[in-house]
Amino acid sequence: MNHEGVFLVVETQLSHFGLSPLVAARKLGLRSVFVTRDPGRYAGPRGSIGPGDLADHVVRADTRDTAAVVAAAHSTADMGEVRGMCTFTDYSVGVVAEAAGELGLAGLSPDAAHRARNKLGTRRACAEAGVPAPLFAWTATEEAAVAEAGNIGYPCVVKPATEAGSIGVRLCRDADEVREHFRALASDERDFRGQVKPVGALVEEYLVGYEVSVESVLVDGRRRTLGVVDKVLGAHPHFVELGQSFPSTLPASVTRDASEIAEAALDAIGHDFGAAHVELKVTTTGPKLVEINARPAGADITRLIAEATGVDLPLQVVRMHAGLPADVTPVRNRAAASRCVTAGATGTVHAVRGVELARRVADGIEVELEAAVGDEVRCPTSNMDVIGRIVAVGTHAAETVRLADAALGQIQVEVLP
Repeated sequence: MNHEGVFLVVETQLSHFGLSPLVAARKLGLRSVFVTRDPGRYAGPRGSIGPGDLADHVVRADTRDTAAVVAAAHSTADMGEVRGMCTFTDYSVGVVAEAAGELGLAGLSPDAAHRARNKLGTRRACAEAGVPAPLFAWTATEEAAVAEAGNIGYPCVVKPATEAGSIGVRLCRDADEVREHFRALASDERDFRGQVKPVGALVEEYLVGYEVSVESVLVDGRRRTLGVVDKVLGAHPHFVELGQSFPSTLPASVTRDASEIAEAALDAIGHDFGAAHVELKVTTTGPKLVEINARPAGADITRLIAEATGVDLPLQVVRMHAGLPADVTPVRNRAAASRCVTAGATGTVHAVRGVELARRVADGIEVELEAAVGDEVRCPTSNMDVIGRIVAVGTHAAETVRLADAALGQIQVEVLP
Protein backbone atom coordinates (compact mmCIF):
# COMPACT_ATOMS: atom_id res chain seq x y z
CA MET A 1 0.00 0.00 0.00
CA ASN A 2 1.42 3.39 -0.98
CA HIS A 3 0.71 6.17 1.51
CA GLU A 4 3.06 8.71 -0.10
CA GLY A 5 4.56 11.62 1.79
CA VAL A 6 7.79 12.00 3.77
CA PHE A 7 8.85 10.32 7.01
CA LEU A 8 11.81 11.55 9.06
CA VAL A 9 13.99 9.30 11.20
CA VAL A 10 16.05 11.44 13.57
CA GLU A 11 19.21 9.55 14.57
CA THR A 12 18.93 5.86 15.44
CA GLN A 13 20.76 3.05 17.17
CA LEU A 14 24.14 1.84 15.95
CA SER A 15 22.93 -1.64 15.10
CA HIS A 16 20.85 -3.60 12.63
CA PHE A 17 17.82 -2.66 14.73
CA GLY A 18 18.63 0.98 13.99
CA LEU A 19 17.77 0.41 10.34
CA SER A 20 14.25 -0.83 11.11
CA PRO A 21 12.35 2.49 11.04
CA LEU A 22 13.77 3.24 7.58
CA VAL A 23 12.85 -0.24 6.40
CA ALA A 24 9.34 0.29 7.80
CA ALA A 25 8.93 3.66 6.05
CA ARG A 26 9.87 2.04 2.75
CA LYS A 27 7.33 -0.75 3.30
CA LEU A 28 4.67 1.90 3.82
CA GLY A 29 5.54 3.69 0.60
CA LEU A 30 6.81 6.76 2.44
CA ARG A 31 9.87 8.66 1.26
CA SER A 32 12.35 8.40 4.12
CA VAL A 33 14.70 11.11 5.33
CA PHE A 34 17.47 10.34 7.79
CA VAL A 35 18.37 13.35 9.94
CA THR A 36 21.73 13.12 11.69
CA ARG A 37 24.41 15.32 13.17
CA ASP A 38 27.19 13.00 12.00
CA PRO A 39 26.56 10.56 9.12
CA GLY A 40 30.01 9.07 9.66
CA ARG A 41 28.96 7.76 13.08
CA TYR A 42 26.96 5.05 11.32
CA ALA A 43 29.78 3.72 9.16
CA GLY A 44 30.05 0.00 9.84
CA PRO A 45 32.35 -2.70 8.48
CA ARG A 46 33.12 -2.55 4.78
CA GLY A 47 30.13 -3.74 2.75
CA SER A 48 27.62 -3.21 5.56
CA ILE A 49 24.44 -1.20 5.03
CA GLY A 50 23.87 1.95 7.07
CA PRO A 51 20.92 4.34 7.53
CA GLY A 52 22.21 6.58 4.74
CA ASP A 53 22.02 3.66 2.31
CA LEU A 54 18.35 2.99 3.07
CA ALA A 55 17.09 6.57 3.29
CA ASP A 56 15.85 8.39 0.21
CA HIS A 57 17.59 11.51 1.48
CA VAL A 58 20.01 12.41 4.29
CA VAL A 59 19.89 15.77 6.04
CA ARG A 60 22.78 16.83 8.22
CA ALA A 61 21.54 18.88 11.19
CA ASP A 62 22.27 19.46 14.85
CA THR A 63 19.89 16.84 16.22
CA ARG A 64 20.52 18.07 19.74
CA ASP A 65 18.47 21.18 18.90
CA THR A 66 14.71 21.16 18.34
CA ALA A 67 14.76 24.18 16.01
CA ALA A 68 17.37 22.48 13.83
CA VAL A 69 15.24 19.34 13.53
CA VAL A 70 12.17 21.42 12.64
CA ALA A 71 14.25 23.22 10.01
CA ALA A 72 15.42 19.86 8.65
CA ALA A 73 11.79 18.84 8.23
CA HIS A 74 10.97 22.07 6.40
CA SER A 75 13.97 21.54 4.11
CA THR A 76 12.31 18.44 2.63
CA ALA A 77 9.27 20.36 1.36
CA ASP A 78 10.09 19.57 -2.27
CA MET A 79 9.87 15.82 -1.49
CA GLY A 80 6.26 15.98 -0.36
CA GLU A 81 4.20 16.44 2.78
CA VAL A 82 5.90 15.42 6.04
CA ARG A 83 3.69 12.69 7.47
CA GLY A 84 5.65 11.91 10.60
CA MET A 85 8.95 11.55 12.43
CA CYS A 86 10.42 9.26 15.05
CA THR A 87 13.63 8.15 16.67
CA PHE A 88 14.71 4.74 17.94
CA THR A 89 17.47 6.08 20.21
CA ASP A 90 16.96 7.48 23.70
CA TYR A 91 19.32 10.37 23.02
CA SER A 92 16.85 11.98 20.60
CA VAL A 93 13.51 11.15 22.22
CA GLY A 94 13.04 14.59 23.79
CA VAL A 95 14.00 16.62 20.72
CA VAL A 96 11.78 14.52 18.44
CA ALA A 97 8.79 14.90 20.78
CA GLU A 98 9.25 18.67 20.78
CA ALA A 99 9.78 18.90 17.02
CA ALA A 100 6.79 16.67 16.24
CA GLY A 101 4.64 18.85 18.48
CA GLU A 102 5.75 22.03 16.70
CA LEU A 103 5.04 20.46 13.32
CA GLY A 104 1.64 19.12 14.35
CA LEU A 105 2.72 15.49 13.93
CA ALA A 106 1.77 12.48 16.02
CA GLY A 107 4.09 11.77 18.92
CA LEU A 108 4.81 11.48 22.60
CA SER A 109 4.24 14.49 24.82
CA PRO A 110 7.50 16.40 25.39
CA ASP A 111 7.09 16.27 29.17
CA ALA A 112 6.80 12.48 29.13
CA ALA A 113 9.70 12.19 26.70
CA HIS A 114 12.00 14.23 28.94
CA ARG A 115 10.99 12.30 32.06
CA ALA A 116 11.78 9.04 30.30
CA ARG A 117 15.02 10.39 28.85
CA ASN A 118 16.32 11.61 32.22
CA LYS A 119 16.60 8.83 34.77
CA LEU A 120 16.32 11.34 37.61
CA GLY A 121 13.05 12.61 36.15
CA THR A 122 11.78 9.04 35.98
CA ARG A 123 12.81 8.35 39.56
CA ARG A 124 11.09 11.46 40.93
CA ALA A 125 7.83 10.91 39.03
CA CYS A 126 7.65 7.24 40.00
CA ALA A 127 8.52 7.93 43.65
CA GLU A 128 5.68 10.44 43.82
CA ALA A 129 3.31 7.87 42.31
CA GLY A 130 4.45 5.08 44.64
CA VAL A 131 5.89 2.85 41.93
CA PRO A 132 8.21 0.18 43.44
CA ALA A 133 11.78 1.26 42.66
CA PRO A 134 15.20 1.50 44.32
CA LEU A 135 16.13 4.15 46.84
CA PHE A 136 18.00 6.93 45.06
CA ALA A 137 19.71 10.26 45.44
CA TRP A 138 20.99 12.81 42.95
CA THR A 139 24.49 14.00 43.83
CA ALA A 140 26.35 16.94 42.34
CA THR A 141 29.71 16.39 44.07
CA GLU A 142 32.00 13.50 44.85
CA GLU A 143 31.61 13.87 48.60
CA ALA A 144 27.83 14.03 48.31
CA ALA A 145 27.91 10.80 46.29
CA VAL A 146 29.93 9.09 49.02
CA ALA A 147 27.61 10.40 51.74
CA GLU A 148 24.46 9.24 49.92
CA ALA A 149 26.02 5.86 49.17
CA GLY A 150 26.61 5.44 52.90
CA ASN A 151 22.97 6.32 53.60
CA ILE A 152 21.62 3.96 50.94
CA GLY A 153 24.05 1.14 51.72
CA TYR A 154 26.69 -0.87 49.89
CA PRO A 155 26.92 -2.17 47.30
CA CYS A 156 25.18 0.61 45.39
CA VAL A 157 24.79 1.63 41.76
CA VAL A 158 26.31 4.87 40.48
CA LYS A 159 25.26 6.02 37.03
CA PRO A 160 24.69 9.05 34.79
CA ALA A 161 21.21 10.44 34.29
CA THR A 162 21.08 10.55 30.50
CA GLU A 163 23.22 7.80 28.97
CA ALA A 164 21.83 4.63 27.37
CA GLY A 165 22.97 1.07 26.69
CA SER A 166 24.34 0.69 30.25
CA ILE A 167 27.05 3.26 29.52
CA GLY A 168 28.52 4.52 32.78
CA VAL A 169 26.45 2.21 35.01
CA ARG A 170 28.61 0.61 37.68
CA LEU A 171 28.23 -1.37 40.89
CA CYS A 172 30.30 0.24 43.65
CA ARG A 173 31.16 -1.78 46.76
CA ASP A 174 32.77 0.91 48.92
CA ALA A 175 33.45 4.64 49.20
CA ASP A 176 36.66 4.46 47.17
CA GLU A 177 34.84 2.90 44.24
CA VAL A 178 32.10 5.55 44.46
CA ARG A 179 34.72 8.31 44.37
CA GLU A 180 36.56 6.73 41.46
CA HIS A 181 33.45 6.23 39.38
CA PHE A 182 32.00 9.65 40.15
CA ARG A 183 35.25 11.19 38.95
CA ALA A 184 35.11 9.12 35.77
CA LEU A 185 31.57 10.29 35.06
CA ALA A 186 32.42 13.91 35.84
CA SER A 187 35.53 13.87 33.64
CA ASP A 188 33.46 14.14 30.46
CA GLU A 189 30.76 16.78 30.31
CA ARG A 190 29.18 15.24 27.19
CA ASP A 191 27.42 11.94 26.68
CA PHE A 192 27.94 9.22 24.07
CA ARG A 193 26.12 11.33 21.44
CA GLY A 194 27.90 14.59 22.26
CA GLN A 195 25.06 16.12 24.27
CA VAL A 196 25.77 18.05 27.46
CA LYS A 197 25.21 15.84 30.50
CA PRO A 198 23.67 17.02 33.78
CA VAL A 199 26.43 17.69 36.30
CA GLY A 200 26.41 14.87 38.84
CA ALA A 201 25.36 11.26 39.15
CA LEU A 202 22.56 9.08 40.47
CA VAL A 203 23.38 6.92 43.48
CA GLU A 204 20.89 4.09 43.82
CA GLU A 205 20.09 1.08 45.93
CA TYR A 206 21.37 -2.09 44.28
CA LEU A 207 18.46 -4.37 43.43
CA VAL A 208 19.43 -8.00 43.98
CA GLY A 209 17.55 -10.17 41.52
CA TYR A 210 17.15 -10.96 37.83
CA GLU A 211 16.19 -8.55 35.07
CA VAL A 212 13.21 -8.56 32.74
CA SER A 213 11.67 -6.02 30.43
CA VAL A 214 8.05 -5.31 29.57
CA GLU A 215 7.25 -4.33 25.98
CA SER A 216 4.11 -2.33 25.31
CA VAL A 217 2.47 0.05 22.85
CA LEU A 218 -0.17 2.70 23.51
CA VAL A 219 -2.61 2.26 20.62
CA ASP A 220 -5.81 4.33 20.33
CA GLY A 221 -5.57 5.37 23.97
CA ARG A 222 -5.14 1.80 25.23
CA ARG A 223 -1.88 0.30 26.42
CA ARG A 224 -1.23 -3.10 24.86
CA THR A 225 1.43 -5.24 26.55
CA LEU A 226 3.12 -7.50 24.03
CA GLY A 227 4.83 -9.53 26.72
CA VAL A 228 7.74 -9.91 29.11
CA VAL A 229 11.32 -10.51 27.97
CA ASP A 230 13.74 -12.62 30.00
CA LYS A 231 17.19 -11.00 29.99
CA VAL A 232 20.73 -12.13 30.73
CA LEU A 233 23.26 -9.70 32.21
CA GLY A 234 27.02 -10.02 32.43
CA ALA A 235 29.12 -10.02 35.57
CA HIS A 236 29.56 -6.98 37.79
CA PRO A 237 30.72 -4.30 38.22
CA HIS A 238 29.08 -3.55 34.85
CA PHE A 239 25.55 -4.27 33.63
CA VAL A 240 26.09 -5.49 30.07
CA GLU A 241 23.11 -7.13 28.41
CA LEU A 242 24.17 -10.50 26.99
CA GLY A 243 20.91 -12.02 25.81
CA GLN A 244 17.15 -12.00 25.71
CA SER A 245 14.33 -14.48 25.15
CA PHE A 246 10.64 -14.09 24.35
CA PRO A 247 8.14 -15.02 25.58
CA SER A 248 9.20 -15.25 29.20
CA THR A 249 9.41 -18.66 30.85
CA LEU A 250 8.67 -17.14 34.28
CA PRO A 251 5.53 -17.95 36.28
CA ALA A 252 2.42 -16.05 35.23
CA SER A 253 2.30 -14.35 38.63
CA VAL A 254 5.74 -12.80 38.05
CA THR A 255 5.02 -11.59 34.51
CA ARG A 256 1.66 -10.19 35.65
CA ASP A 257 3.25 -8.22 38.51
CA ALA A 258 6.03 -6.95 36.25
CA SER A 259 3.53 -5.81 33.63
CA GLU A 260 1.41 -4.00 36.22
CA ILE A 261 4.42 -2.15 37.64
CA ALA A 262 5.62 -1.23 34.15
CA GLU A 263 2.21 0.22 33.33
CA ALA A 264 2.14 2.16 36.61
CA ALA A 265 5.59 3.59 35.83
CA LEU A 266 4.51 4.68 32.36
CA ASP A 267 1.41 6.30 33.80
CA ALA A 268 3.57 8.09 36.37
CA ILE A 269 5.71 9.81 33.72
CA GLY A 270 2.69 10.61 31.55
CA HIS A 271 3.60 8.29 28.68
CA ASP A 272 0.79 8.92 26.19
CA PHE A 273 1.91 7.65 22.78
CA GLY A 274 3.76 4.85 21.04
CA ALA A 275 6.09 2.13 22.21
CA ALA A 276 7.78 1.69 25.58
CA HIS A 277 10.53 -0.61 26.79
CA VAL A 278 10.49 -0.82 30.60
CA GLU A 279 13.25 -2.62 32.48
CA LEU A 280 12.68 -4.12 35.93
CA LYS A 281 14.51 -6.25 38.47
CA VAL A 282 12.58 -9.09 40.08
CA THR A 283 13.64 -9.18 43.73
CA THR A 284 12.55 -11.21 46.76
CA THR A 285 9.97 -8.47 47.44
CA GLY A 286 8.69 -8.37 43.86
CA PRO A 287 9.52 -6.51 40.65
CA LYS A 288 11.00 -3.02 40.91
CA LEU A 289 11.58 -0.44 38.22
CA VAL A 290 15.03 0.00 36.72
CA GLU A 291 14.30 2.46 33.90
CA ILE A 292 11.89 3.52 31.17
CA ASN A 293 12.77 3.83 27.49
CA ALA A 294 10.17 5.67 25.42
CA ARG A 295 10.86 3.78 22.19
CA PRO A 296 10.81 0.21 20.89
CA ALA A 297 13.29 -2.11 22.57
CA GLY A 298 16.76 -2.28 21.06
CA ALA A 299 19.22 -5.14 20.70
CA ASP A 300 17.33 -8.16 19.33
CA ILE A 301 14.08 -7.77 21.25
CA THR A 302 11.87 -6.49 18.42
CA ARG A 303 13.27 -9.27 16.23
CA LEU A 304 12.39 -11.87 18.89
CA ILE A 305 8.86 -10.47 19.21
CA ALA A 306 8.41 -10.64 15.45
CA GLU A 307 9.65 -14.23 15.29
CA ALA A 308 7.45 -15.30 18.20
CA THR A 309 4.23 -13.39 17.49
CA GLY A 310 4.39 -12.19 13.90
CA VAL A 311 4.10 -8.57 15.07
CA ASP A 312 6.48 -6.24 13.23
CA LEU A 313 6.78 -3.70 16.04
CA PRO A 314 8.97 -1.14 14.20
CA LEU A 315 6.48 -1.16 11.32
CA GLN A 316 3.54 -0.58 13.63
CA VAL A 317 5.37 2.18 15.51
CA VAL A 318 6.22 3.99 12.26
CA ARG A 319 2.57 3.64 11.22
CA MET A 320 1.54 5.36 14.45
CA HIS A 321 4.03 8.20 14.01
CA ALA A 322 2.81 8.64 10.44
CA GLY A 323 -0.77 9.02 11.66
CA LEU A 324 -1.85 5.60 10.40
CA PRO A 325 -3.73 2.91 12.36
CA ALA A 326 -1.59 0.28 14.05
CA ASP A 327 -2.28 -3.35 14.92
CA VAL A 328 -0.17 -5.33 17.41
CA THR A 329 -2.38 -8.41 17.58
CA PRO A 330 -0.25 -11.61 17.65
CA VAL A 331 -0.78 -13.93 14.69
CA ARG A 332 1.35 -16.88 15.84
CA ASN A 333 2.66 -18.49 19.01
CA ARG A 334 6.35 -19.35 18.80
CA ALA A 335 9.52 -18.52 20.77
CA ALA A 336 12.86 -16.85 20.07
CA ALA A 337 16.08 -16.23 21.97
CA SER A 338 19.27 -14.28 21.36
CA ARG A 339 22.74 -14.41 22.86
CA CYS A 340 25.53 -11.85 22.47
CA VAL A 341 29.10 -12.62 21.47
CA THR A 342 31.68 -10.62 23.43
CA ALA A 343 35.44 -10.55 23.76
CA GLY A 344 36.98 -12.18 26.81
CA ALA A 345 39.96 -9.82 26.70
CA THR A 346 40.96 -6.43 25.36
CA GLY A 347 43.16 -6.46 22.29
CA THR A 348 43.16 -7.52 18.63
CA VAL A 349 41.03 -10.34 17.23
CA HIS A 350 43.41 -13.12 16.14
CA ALA A 351 40.84 -15.77 15.23
CA VAL A 352 37.12 -16.54 15.41
CA ARG A 353 36.25 -20.21 15.64
CA GLY A 354 33.08 -22.26 15.82
CA VAL A 355 30.67 -20.20 13.72
CA GLU A 356 29.68 -23.13 11.54
CA LEU A 357 29.38 -25.37 14.59
CA ALA A 358 26.98 -22.83 16.12
CA ARG A 359 24.80 -22.95 13.02
CA ARG A 360 24.71 -26.76 13.22
CA VAL A 361 23.13 -26.73 16.68
CA ALA A 362 19.67 -26.48 15.09
CA ASP A 363 17.92 -25.44 11.92
CA GLY A 364 17.34 -21.72 11.81
CA ILE A 365 20.20 -20.67 14.07
CA GLU A 366 21.52 -17.32 12.84
CA VAL A 367 25.00 -16.04 13.69
CA GLU A 368 26.02 -12.46 12.95
CA LEU A 369 29.52 -11.24 13.81
CA GLU A 370 30.50 -7.59 13.75
CA ALA A 371 34.18 -8.14 14.52
CA ALA A 372 36.71 -9.78 12.22
CA VAL A 373 40.36 -10.78 12.42
CA GLY A 374 42.45 -7.66 12.97
CA ASP A 375 39.72 -5.64 14.69
CA GLU A 376 40.30 -4.04 18.08
CA VAL A 377 37.93 -5.29 20.80
CA ARG A 378 37.63 -5.01 24.55
CA CYS A 379 36.08 -6.69 27.52
CA PRO A 380 32.54 -5.34 27.61
CA THR A 381 31.65 -2.51 29.95
CA SER A 382 28.42 -1.53 28.16
CA ASN A 383 26.10 -2.85 25.48
CA MET A 384 28.16 -0.97 22.89
CA ASP A 385 30.92 -3.59 23.26
CA VAL A 386 28.92 -6.51 21.87
CA ILE A 387 30.68 -7.92 18.79
CA GLY A 388 28.13 -10.45 17.53
CA ARG A 389 24.75 -12.04 18.04
CA ILE A 390 23.05 -15.42 17.82
CA VAL A 391 19.30 -15.85 17.28
CA ALA A 392 17.41 -19.11 17.71
CA VAL A 393 13.75 -19.66 16.87
CA GLY A 394 11.55 -22.57 17.95
CA THR A 395 8.19 -23.72 19.20
CA HIS A 396 9.00 -23.96 22.91
CA ALA A 397 10.48 -21.06 24.88
CA ALA A 398 12.65 -23.11 27.24
CA GLU A 399 14.08 -25.26 24.46
CA THR A 400 14.81 -22.21 22.31
CA VAL A 401 16.82 -20.68 25.14
CA ARG A 402 18.87 -23.87 25.44
CA LEU A 403 19.54 -23.85 21.68
CA ALA A 404 20.78 -20.26 21.80
CA ASP A 405 23.04 -21.05 24.75
CA ALA A 406 24.39 -24.14 23.02
CA ALA A 407 25.14 -22.17 19.86
CA LEU A 408 26.95 -19.47 21.81
CA GLY A 409 29.09 -22.13 23.48
CA GLN A 410 30.49 -23.17 20.12
CA ILE A 411 32.05 -19.78 19.37
CA GLN A 412 35.54 -18.80 20.50
CA VAL A 413 36.96 -15.34 19.88
CA GLU A 414 40.73 -15.44 20.31
CA VAL A 415 42.17 -12.04 21.27
CA LEU A 416 45.85 -11.07 21.42
CA PRO A 417 47.01 -8.15 23.59
